[in-house]
Amino acid sequence: MTSVDIALLGATGFTGGLTAEYLGTHLPDGASWAIAGRNPGKLDAVADRVVELGGVRPEIISADSTNAASMAALAESTRVLITTVGPYLAHGEPAVKAAAEAGIAYVDLTGEPEFVDRMWLKYDDVAKTSGARIIHACGFDSIPYDLGVLYTVQQMPEGVPLSVKGYIRAGGAPSGGTYHSAIGAMAGMRGAGKIAAERKSKESRPEGRTIRGGGSLGRGEGGKGWALPLPTLDPLIVLRSARALERYGPDFSYAHFAQFKKLPMLAATIAGAGVLTVGAQLRPTRALLLKLKSQGEGPDEAKREASWFKLRLVAEGGGKTVTTEVAGGDPGYTETSKMLAESALCLAFDDLPKVSGQTTTAVAMGHPLIERLRAAGITFRTL
Repeated sequence: MTSVDIALLGATGFTGGLTAEYLGTHLPDGASWAIAGRNPGKLDAVADRVVELGGVRPEIISADSTNAASMAALAESTRVLITTVGPYLAHGEPAVKAAAEAGIAYVDLTGEPEFVDRMWLKYDDVAKTSGARIIHACGFDSIPYDLGVLYTVQQMPEGVPLSVKGYIRAGGAPSGGTYHSAIGAMAGMRGAGKIAAERKSKESRPEGRTIRGGGSLGRGEGGKGWALPLPTLDPLIVLRSARALERYGPDFSYAHFAQFKKLPMLAATIAGAGVLTVGAQLRPTRALLLKLKSQGEGPDEAKREASWFKLRLVAEGGGKTVTTEVAGGDPGYTETSKMLAESALCLAFDDLPKVSGQTTTAVAMGHPLIERLRAAGITFRTL
């Protein structure tokens, strides 16, 4: 099998297709890439679409995530493996296993904390031995937060306690894959807690440094509106980066919020989340909830053009306060596929730190990826 720089598994899905279009039209000269899956006809259609957009036609690789030999061959044929095949808790492990054993770089779009913890427990040591870089959450989950906090910390004094609070506002619908993953996460909260506790008991902590999360319901950024703590993967990723990087200081805290202009909007969100959480616990209602939004489908270009996100980050420490902003367009699809593709391009072609194992975007790519995203139209700025 011919070796390529980047291979994309899941290109026939909606977000996977957008990722393929971006990759094919942004490859550097002389680079090679492939799309992989079980349906050659659908893959050919994606390749044709890339060519119509003026991009480089990808090679087609036959790969089946249910076949270990097939996944091993795919991982051994590339330097960077991208997968958009979710929900990851149900379908993601074979690609992680293959990448960890092959010693290559791996990126995905998961926002599922249990999946990330399970993969750390199973494959972190394997990846460290092989030299693989396993990097989850390379889309809207969790790049704006992870790289946004890194960017913010770099504006602060060194060697002092730092506190950062993040406030996210967004307009646009989540992807079908994200919605299905969220329902799955709600359904498995009890099991996820056990897995998280097992990881915590086995994962080392930095000596002589304190890293903690937190946050409570209250007023929003700048005393405006209301802020709701978000128990998502994003703050967990930020805290893992902080543990790995001494630049975050001897005592670092991060709190993660959704920002609302008005109290009724906050109340409606809490009520809606409660209904979904309860409904996800029972198989019949869970099945009905999953039918509300199909995987592999998404909004048209006009709706994506009208979508947006803004993340405000407020840092305090060493007598200094800094506010930064990470902002972009449609978070669920357009910007997510851009972030994922640029992560893969960064891993394939940029001069990066020598790390291995399950890691984060801030640790593995950091400033080079921030610069790539800036060049691609995502804002990182100090206010």
